[in-house]
Amino acid sequence: MYKNMVICGVVFVMLSVVFGAFGAHTLKSMISAEALTTFEVGVRYQMYHALGLLFIGMSHFLTRAVQKPIFIFFTLGIFLFSGSIYLLSLNAVLPFDTRVIGFVTPLGGTCFIIGWLYFLLKIIKLKSI
Repeated sequence: MYKNMVICGVVFVMLSVVFGAFGAHTLKSMISAEALTTFEVGVRYQMYHALGLLFIGMSHFLTRAVQKPIFIFFTLGIFLFSGSIYLLSLNAVLPFDTRVIGFVTPLGGTCFIIGWLYFLLKIIKLKSI
Protein backbone atom coordinates (compact mmCIF):
# COMPACT_ATOMS: atom_id res chain seq x y z
CA MET A 1 0.00 0.00 0.00
CA TYR A 2 1.22 3.48 -0.88
CA LYS A 3 0.15 5.27 2.30
CA ASN A 4 0.71 8.85 1.06
CA MET A 5 -1.43 8.16 -1.98
CA VAL A 6 -4.24 6.72 0.14
CA ILE A 7 -4.06 9.66 2.57
CA CYS A 8 -4.25 12.16 -0.30
CA GLY A 9 -7.12 10.18 -1.83
CA VAL A 10 -9.06 10.33 1.44
CA VAL A 11 -8.40 14.08 1.80
CA PHE A 12 -9.49 14.71 -1.80
CA VAL A 13 -12.67 12.64 -1.29
CA MET A 14 -13.46 14.59 1.87
CA LEU A 15 -12.86 17.90 0.11
CA SER A 16 -15.10 16.79 -2.76
CA VAL A 17 -17.92 16.29 -0.28
CA VAL A 18 -17.21 19.66 1.36
CA PHE A 19 -17.05 21.47 -2.01
CA GLY A 20 -20.18 19.67 -3.22
CA ALA A 21 -22.10 20.74 -0.12
CA PHE A 22 -20.73 24.28 -0.44
CA GLY A 23 -21.92 24.40 -4.04
CA ALA A 24 -25.34 22.97 -3.30
CA HIS A 25 -26.07 25.09 -0.24
CA THR A 26 -24.03 28.28 -0.41
CA LEU A 27 -23.13 28.93 -4.02
CA LYS A 28 -26.64 28.19 -5.26
CA SER A 29 -27.74 31.70 -4.36
CA MET A 30 -24.48 33.42 -5.33
CA ILE A 31 -23.70 32.25 -8.86
CA SER A 32 -25.66 31.42 -12.00
CA ALA A 33 -27.04 27.94 -12.66
CA GLU A 34 -24.51 27.56 -15.48
CA ALA A 35 -21.61 28.47 -13.18
CA LEU A 36 -22.94 26.07 -10.53
CA THR A 37 -23.05 23.27 -13.12
CA THR A 38 -19.44 24.07 -14.02
CA PHE A 39 -18.47 24.00 -10.33
CA GLU A 40 -20.12 20.57 -10.01
CA VAL A 41 -17.98 19.27 -12.91
CA GLY A 42 -14.89 20.18 -10.88
CA VAL A 43 -16.28 18.37 -7.83
CA ARG A 44 -17.19 15.30 -9.87
CA TYR A 45 -13.76 14.97 -11.52
CA GLN A 46 -12.05 15.53 -8.20
CA MET A 47 -14.12 12.73 -6.66
CA TYR A 48 -13.46 10.33 -9.55
CA HIS A 49 -9.72 10.82 -9.31
CA ALA A 50 -9.66 10.79 -5.52
CA LEU A 51 -11.37 7.39 -5.62
CA GLY A 52 -8.84 6.35 -8.25
CA LEU A 53 -6.03 7.33 -5.89
CA LEU A 54 -7.59 5.23 -3.13
CA PHE A 55 -7.96 2.21 -5.38
CA ILE A 56 -4.49 2.45 -6.91
CA GLY A 57 -2.85 3.29 -3.57
CA MET A 58 -4.35 0.18 -1.97
CA SER A 59 -3.59 -2.12 -4.91
CA HIS A 60 -1.03 -4.69 -3.88
CA PHE A 61 -0.35 -5.77 -7.44
CA LEU A 62 1.21 -2.40 -8.34
CA THR A 63 4.66 -1.43 -7.16
CA ARG A 64 5.31 1.98 -5.66
CA ALA A 65 7.34 2.80 -8.77
CA VAL A 66 4.16 2.31 -10.83
CA GLN A 67 1.87 4.05 -8.32
CA LYS A 68 3.98 7.19 -7.90
CA PRO A 69 3.63 8.64 -11.43
CA ILE A 70 -0.13 7.99 -11.33
CA PHE A 71 -0.26 9.77 -7.98
CA ILE A 72 1.61 12.75 -9.41
CA PHE A 73 -0.53 13.01 -12.55
CA PHE A 74 -3.84 12.61 -10.72
CA THR A 75 -2.86 15.12 -8.04
CA LEU A 76 -1.71 17.64 -10.66
CA GLY A 77 -4.94 17.00 -12.54
CA ILE A 78 -7.05 17.65 -9.46
CA PHE A 79 -5.27 20.92 -8.73
CA LEU A 80 -5.10 22.13 -12.33
CA PHE A 81 -8.42 20.85 -13.70
CA SER A 82 -10.75 20.95 -10.71
CA GLY A 83 -8.98 23.91 -9.11
CA SER A 84 -9.26 26.02 -12.25
CA ILE A 85 -12.89 24.96 -12.74
CA TYR A 86 -13.67 26.10 -9.18
CA LEU A 87 -12.05 29.48 -9.79
CA LEU A 88 -13.63 29.94 -13.21
CA SER A 89 -17.11 29.16 -11.89
CA LEU A 90 -16.63 31.66 -9.04
CA ASN A 91 -15.58 34.48 -11.38
CA ALA A 92 -18.76 36.50 -10.66
CA VAL A 93 -18.09 36.62 -6.91
CA LEU A 94 -14.31 36.94 -6.81
CA PRO A 95 -12.61 40.35 -6.82
CA PHE A 96 -10.41 39.46 -9.82
CA ASP A 97 -11.00 38.04 -13.29
CA THR A 98 -10.36 34.31 -13.12
CA ARG A 99 -10.75 33.80 -16.88
CA VAL A 100 -7.02 34.42 -17.30
CA ILE A 101 -6.37 30.93 -15.87
CA GLY A 102 -8.71 29.20 -18.32
CA PHE A 103 -5.74 27.69 -20.17
CA VAL A 104 -4.90 25.63 -17.06
CA THR A 105 -8.05 23.50 -17.24
CA PRO A 106 -7.02 21.45 -20.30
CA LEU A 107 -3.56 20.96 -18.80
CA GLY A 108 -5.21 19.35 -15.80
CA GLY A 109 -7.39 17.20 -18.04
CA THR A 110 -4.26 16.13 -19.90
CA CYS A 111 -2.68 15.11 -16.58
CA PHE A 112 -5.72 12.92 -15.85
CA ILE A 113 -5.47 11.29 -19.28
CA ILE A 114 -1.73 10.68 -18.95
CA GLY A 115 -2.25 9.15 -15.50
CA TRP A 116 -4.92 6.77 -16.78
CA LEU A 117 -2.91 5.91 -19.90
CA TYR A 118 0.18 5.17 -17.82
CA PHE A 119 -1.95 2.98 -15.51
CA LEU A 120 -3.40 1.13 -18.52
CA LEU A 121 0.04 0.45 -20.00
CA LYS A 122 1.37 -0.85 -16.68
CA ILE A 123 -1.68 -3.11 -16.21
CA ILE A 124 -1.21 -4.52 -19.74
CA LYS A 125 2.43 -5.32 -18.93
CA LEU A 126 1.55 -7.24 -15.74
CA LYS A 127 1.87 -10.98 -16.02
CA SER A 128 -0.95 -11.56 -13.52
CA ILE A 129 -3.09 -9.68 -11.05
